[in-house]
Amino acid sequence: MAYYAEKRCDELEAEGKIEKKILISGDAAEMTTQLDELKTWGADAIVAFPQWEGMEVPIQQAIDEGITVVNFDIAIEADGVYRVSGDNEGMGKDAAEYIIDKVGTEGTVVVLDVPTSGSVAELRKKGFTETMAAEAPNMVLKEYATEFTREAGLSDMADILTANPQIDAVFSMDDETSIGALQAIRDAGRTDIKVITGGGGCQEWFNMMLADENQDIWLQSDLYSPVMVEDAVDMALDILNGNAPENPVKIIPTERVDRENAADYLDENSPY
Repeated sequence: MAYYAEKRCDELEAEGKIEKKILISGDAAEMTTQLDELKTWGADAIVAFPQWEGMEVPIQQAIDEGITVVNFDIAIEADGVYRVSGDNEGMGKDAAEYIIDKVGTEGTVVVLDVPTSGSVAELRKKGFTETMAAEAPNMVLKEYATEFTREAGLSDMADILTANPQIDAVFSMDDETSIGALQAIRDAGRTDIKVITGGGGCQEWFNMMLADENQDIWLQSDLYSPVMVEDAVDMALDILNGNAPENPVKIIPTERVDRENAADYLDENSPY
């Protein structure tokens, strides 16, 4: 995401339209400090990715001080914030429909929730659970907390496998988590799991979908391109130029990828 944000800012800076400052945060405390840094620097607009809990107050403070804030993907409770987002609820809905298509309307599905990610996980889980309730009410859903990293996916899935002798599918919300979960399944020698979903558009995950050794399991990802952060940058500039959008939220549709079309999404130049 930062790669594409910087790329678009470089283009606009070369055209003399903006001055930029790129900061990357590791947690909520660091982002809060960086927001103060950007205020001191004199930012007129901030494109933010507030992926941690507790960012409502510092974001609201920036808006109250007259700074335009456009969030990338994350919905937070702040008056006057703009947002460019993927269809996270739609991602969950599509993952549920995919699992139902592959394993039927009965079975056991592990839900790998990431409560620390705020609205992203909330909306993806909402779309998933509501679709399951409507289309496969007899499906057993078992929720476990994890993180959007392959290390967490590996460690947490290993424990989940030990606790559950039969699993039909795994609803993972992120490709990184999915990569770790698949490794745990392989390490355990499990053959009962027929589907692992994902999200985000990781090239490594796409290649794993196509690999011969993974043709016994359906690997899937719902994605919206990280390039859409460029839309957030453009929206911020439009607002500063007096062209604020009528709707403060722009939703980007998602696309489904699995072994049937993964080759179409391979990009050797992708940073992710």
